[in-house]
Amino acid sequence: MAKLWRIQPHDPTRILALERAASVPAVVAQLLLCRGIHDAQVAREFLEAKLTSLRDPEDLPGMTAAADRIMAAIAAGRRIVIYGDYDVDGMSGTALLFLCLKMLSAEVSYYVPNRIDEGYGLNSDSLTALAARGAQMIVTVDCGIASVAEAELARQLGLELVITDHHEIPTRLPAAAAVIHPGLPDSAYPFAGLCGAGVAFKLAWALCQRASQSKKVGPRMRDFLMQAIGLVSLGTVADVVPLVDENRVLVRHGLASLRERPGLGIAALMKLTGIDEKPELSSEDIGFMLAPRLNAAGRLGQATLGIELLTTDSADRASALAAYLHELNGSRESLERSIYLAANKQALEQFDPEGDAALVLAERGWHPGVIGIVASRLAEKFHRPVVLIAFDPLGIKPGIGSARSVPGFGLHVALQACSEHLLSHGGHAAAAGLKIEEAKLEFFRSQFCEHAAAEMSAAHRVAELRIDAEVPFSALTSSAVADIERLSPFGPANPRPLLCTSNVTLSEPPKRIGGGERHLALRLSQHGLQLRAVAFGGGEWAAALSEISGPIDVAFRPLINHFRGRKSVELQVCDWQQTAAISPTERRA
Repeated sequence: MAKLWRIQPHDPTRILALERAASVPAVVAQLLLCRGIHDAQVAREFLEAKLTSLRDPEDLPGMTAAADRIMAAIAAGRRIVIYGDYDVDGMSGTALLFLCLKMLSAEVSYYVPNRIDEGYGLNSDSLTALAARGAQMIVTVDCGIASVAEAELARQLGLELVITDHHEIPTRLPAAAAVIHPGLPDSAYPFAGLCGAGVAFKLAWALCQRASQSKKVGPRMRDFLMQAIGLVSLGTVADVVPLVDENRVLVRHGLASLRERPGLGIAALMKLTGIDEKPELSSEDIGFMLAPRLNAAGRLGQATLGIELLTTDSADRASALAAYLHELNGSRESLERSIYLAANKQALEQFDPEGDAALVLAERGWHPGVIGIVASRLAEKFHRPVVLIAFDPLGIKPGIGSARSVPGFGLHVALQACSEHLLSHGGHAAAAGLKIEEAKLEFFRSQFCEHAAAEMSAAHRVAELRIDAEVPFSALTSSAVADIERLSPFGPANPRPLLCTSNVTLSEPPKRIGGGERHLALRLSQHGLQLRAVAFGGGEWAAALSEISGPIDVAFRPLINHFRGRKSVELQVCDWQQTAAISPTERRA
């Protein structure tokens, strides 16, 4: 669907002032201003992202009680089970906390529920089974904040429960022995955006401080924490939390940690994907190379293998696990392609772009572990909230749904408004899950779409591209793009700068690439200068671009491509339009 391009206005005077005050190149000053950073000191802190700017773990709400209880359990030799989530955030947080407790000589193991059979969060049957096997303390990672009934069961079973989480806080908190959450009510903690692995890292840090009997931890524990930051970067990027404040610091230094001191499992996975040869890692390397392979394990019900990869001390086992997860990701991609084709066909047959404010698609036999990825792709394509529901082929079990949203529409509130038709639901404003009986589908679809129509104006239903600047290809020198990279790591709340230019021609026909020919390779020319470009997920543009005879306008993100020791500027194309008689700035500012 067509997107509205909005190019941010610039004030040359303010750009010059920040350039001089912060001692940064003009392009960096301009991009900092686009991100709302006007003060020179704030700009320097943003660009430096020093480890010393991380807040003391004791500042995190609930930390003191949780760390004290865990240290007491370790001293008493009690059996501790880390109960993690099955996504990359949960895996990486579980792995680092498990490694930390092992280092502290704890009697510790971990447990991850099966995504398909047990679902998200604490599971009553699982808690009962863990108690029967001798567990005495449960420490959650990336889950538990909404598990009120399960916390009561844990108490009845004699399990001491410590919850670490970052998800949406319910009206009633579970009655656990301790709860760590950056956004607890009445908390003064200034940053609620930590992911589950980030919260787990803060707990590990606090435990190391107690074991060292000092705020400054010993050399062995410092080395562990520096390596653990690499695991935090995995979870932070994969969980798509804002890459600002502490998250920016954790990912900046976590990427360096992954490059310099990866564990055996990550090293094997990096070698398999070819990113081990890169001089520096980026958040995109995590998002497109490492995270999908770990996520495949969780989506296909084998998250325990992902944690084993992150914690193994056997090089042979690391290589075998990496190879298996790589293969598993291939299976996930194949499933995703088939479900996407079916869901997209369903959407095109049922969806009215002018009248419908949301999409609710369902089918028997869709794999519940993959529908979230497809929902995300469709939400981006149609710029509407999308719910995909996978019903049991035999019609015995309830349907499992995944929902993805667009800016300005909160899924958590929307599902609450439709809760009378659901067995359960939970999640964030942007991503959520649900369970539903097949007989309730049409009632839910009608109410969800009505709620979306009431909440989303016509303007909200048009996707916008917020473009940082309009520049010609001639300005995209290697040094200029290297200056732009100073704003990395890129991600939510700090996206890779989006630029645009006009009067571009295709030097050769577009070429579809990648699995299922999902992506598009382009060679673009402007005033005699050619640049290579890739449009990820843009394979469907191939036919339309092939028919264009005149010039086009292109919205893109520039980056430095490293290939066999050579560096070159490359573009990631996000959108294109036919060039009009006036510039994009005049047409869409």
